[in-house]
Amino acid sequence: MESPVEERTTVVVPESPAVKEGPTLPPDFHNTVSLDQSESLGTPKIVKAHEEEMPTESHQLANEDHDEVGFAQFNHGQAEVKDLGWNENQADVPDPLVGGLSNEELWTLVRRFNKQIYHVKSLETPPLMGLDLNISDEEEFSPDKLRANIERLYMTVAIGMTGFYKHIVRLRSWRERNRTIAFAAVYFVAWAIDFLVPTIIVFTMVLITHPPSRNYCFPPAPIALIDSKTGGIQKPIAGVLGSDNSLTGAPEKHQGEAVELEASNFVNSFAAIAVSSATGKHPQGDPHEGDEGASSLEDSAPDPTNLISKASDAKKSVAGKEASSAHDKTKEPMSDAMWSRTRPIMHVLADVADGWERFANALSPTAPFPKEKPRLKLAGVLAPILLLSVFTSSYMFVKMNGLFIGFGFFADPLIWRAASYLNREFPNWQKLLELRNTLLKGVPTNAQLTITLLRVGEANKAPLPPPPYNGSAPPDDAHSTAGQDLEHLEGFSDVEIADAVNPNTSMSSPTEPSEKPKKTGRRFIAAIKSVTKGGVETVLGTDRLKAAAGAEHAKNRLGVLGDAKGTPEAGPIAFPARYKGKRGHAYITASATCPALSWTTAKEDLDPIFSIAIADIKEIKKVGGLGWKTKLVVGWATSRDIADGVLIVDRMSQKYQLTAIALREELFNRLVAMGTQMWESW
Repeated sequence: MESPVEERTTVVVPESPAVKEGPTLPPDFHNTVSLDQSESLGTPKIVKAHEEEMPTESHQLANEDHDEVGFAQFNHGQAEVKDLGWNENQADVPDPLVGGLSNEELWTLVRRFNKQIYHVKSLETPPLMGLDLNISDEEEFSPDKLRANIERLYMTVAIGMTGFYKHIVRLRSWRERNRTIAFAAVYFVAWAIDFLVPTIIVFTMVLITHPPSRNYCFPPAPIALIDSKTGGIQKPIAGVLGSDNSLTGAPEKHQGEAVELEASNFVNSFAAIAVSSATGKHPQGDPHEGDEGASSLEDSAPDPTNLISKASDAKKSVAGKEASSAHDKTKEPMSDAMWSRTRPIMHVLADVADGWERFANALSPTAPFPKEKPRLKLAGVLAPILLLSVFTSSYMFVKMNGLFIGFGFFADPLIWRAASYLNREFPNWQKLLELRNTLLKGVPTNAQLTITLLRVGEANKAPLPPPPYNGSAPPDDAHSTAGQDLEHLEGFSDVEIADAVNPNTSMSSPTEPSEKPKKTGRRFIAAIKSVTKGGVETVLGTDRLKAAAGAEHAKNRLGVLGDAKGTPEAGPIAFPARYKGKRGHAYITASATCPALSWTTAKEDLDPIFSIAIADIKEIKKVGGLGWKTKLVVGWATSRDIADGVLIVDRMSQKYQLTAIALREELFNRLVAMGTQMWESW
């Protein structure tokens, strides 16, 4: 079980990296002291905050001196902020931004953080586990959040368990003969001398406390390259080994993208199967394959799977069964029961993913979190079990298990009374016993790790640049290190490994490509798309008139269609955004006495329309530029990005909604990371 971010050695940072200064602002925003471009960044130096201003371990770690430093952890003088490449190409961003972590690993964490965190509220009291950004017990449900949690479950638990299973298959296959002989010899010797349980516990403790032993005992190999049945080498499902940590081996332009796309397609495929089942898609309901007229009509007809309920009712009516859904007395109760269970199910999925991430980050911590403390705690828990196993015979072990099983089965009245007493006398006793508040206290989830890294940049006035965004497809080639360091896979020649990791050249460039006949269905869909696009542009065009008349909804929709030429330059200080329909820029100022978020109609304006102190923000919520159904239609018809917004609530419950924001995710991240608030995810 490995963390998605592995441990790294100390990185030597050049003395004078090529970084840019942030943009200048109107004089009344703040008094900026410029930093000469040629001035050396010098040695790391962080201005300490008062202890009362660092309420959680995340805030404290962000403001400490670190042994491993990156470009975002240097003293940048008295400038507003240092622009470390917010609008530059990936190659021009200094690496590493944070010590102990490559930029690719950092951006993987930030991308997943952006998809996971939608809505945060500030807490008045510090959380029990010492880290903020935990999921609230009252978190609101939405289908998009459920999807995000299922994707997290795939990227953490499913990928980790698949990797573990393939390690077991490799051991059992005897293809890596020396390693299997060593494991088998230790196992059977321990069994013969009745020392098997202590041996397993000691082995587990070694794996926990000494990370190099993990790669020695379980040499890594790309997941997609290992056959799950034979333990040998197979051709990855994608036809090429473009990534090591994905199940398909698909190529990726940036680390972690292949797994993220797999997770998204996993949810899509599952949903498609569910929709097909609800709509009655079955061979017995399809025309015969030889009926050409029926086939062409089927190709041209639109897919009705988005109308699940109505399609299901239509299926029943056509079959001559229930004439109307009004006669079905189970429909509404079952629908209500299912939707009422969605939030608990979403919480369970999130808790499982959080627990997996915490254990992974305890086994392989990432700076600035401590490395040895969580490992020693995990190993310390096993120490008493080790001592007990040494002095416990197999007979005593079986007898004790029988006693515990019987007590749990027959002592329900006693257990119930004890639980009632604890609930009455100690209302929060269950939370106090949770792993995150005991054994894993201070160990972050990936979201908590990410916000700590974002706070590191903010503490040094060097906000972390956003992950690179580019929609072009990755090359259909094996990655640069594919097939290397696989000497432990015995019995396979270099030629066999090369054939497995590289694409088949004979299939990639056929000599006589055959033209596929154009289907009537495609023309039909294209015609619908063209008509829909015209309707969308007409409706959005009337928003200007409605906004001028004072309609708030129309004002919030102005500018939601992203710029066709691409995302304009934004950040780290100025973010193009609209407020009440007007064009302007949101500014984050950090050098002033009181860091604040302001909005003005243009850079030359002297007076901001509004200004909120960062410390006064109590709630931040991502909001869509359009409703989800409208967004699907508009995005499909126009092939344009939808610019979304954020809703900000201050301590006086005053609300400010910014819309059509360029780099909305990065503005949200800066606001969350800048202050001393303790956040809770809703």
